[in-house]
Amino acid sequence: MDQPAPAPELQVSQWFNSDPLDLAALRGKVVLLEAFQMLCPACVSHSIPQSLRVRRLYPADEVAVIGLHTVFEHHDVMSPAALKVFLAENRITYPVGVDLHDTDSSLPATMRAYSLQGTPSQILLDRSGRVRSSRFGMVEDLALGTAIGRLLAEP
Repeated sequence: MDQPAPAPELQVSQWFNSDPLDLAALRGKVVLLEAFQMLCPACVSHSIPQSLRVRRLYPADEVAVIGLHTVFEHHDVMSPAALKVFLAENRITYPVGVDLHDTDSSLPATMRAYSLQGTPSQILLDRSGRVRSSRFGMVEDLALGTAIGRLLAEP
């Protein structure tokens, strides 16, 4: 059986709630990477609250939650300044990176590197930093919890 692919490095222009992060520094933890846009209804109603629950329910030394604000539309209203207010109003305290806007493409750099179809998207990385799951759309809590539990149970 082929090994899962190593996760591409995050290409971020600005970090909130954290110093710059390197995925290699998170090895040993399961990582939930939550790709969202602040004007995405499913992100606001489902995936962001879900990621906050994950952050609250799992020990920080076992599971890292990282937000990726990946803007591929409405650039003029989803600025880093607006994101800062959004994060404060929604009490999002986990690290959030602003996906690097690439002038050669309409899609941000990390979104392209992970072949994301849109937002919300969730990527799970295992303790070795390999992509084990990438899902577009809303994921049920039980399914996400099961997937995280399986990764935590691996040696």
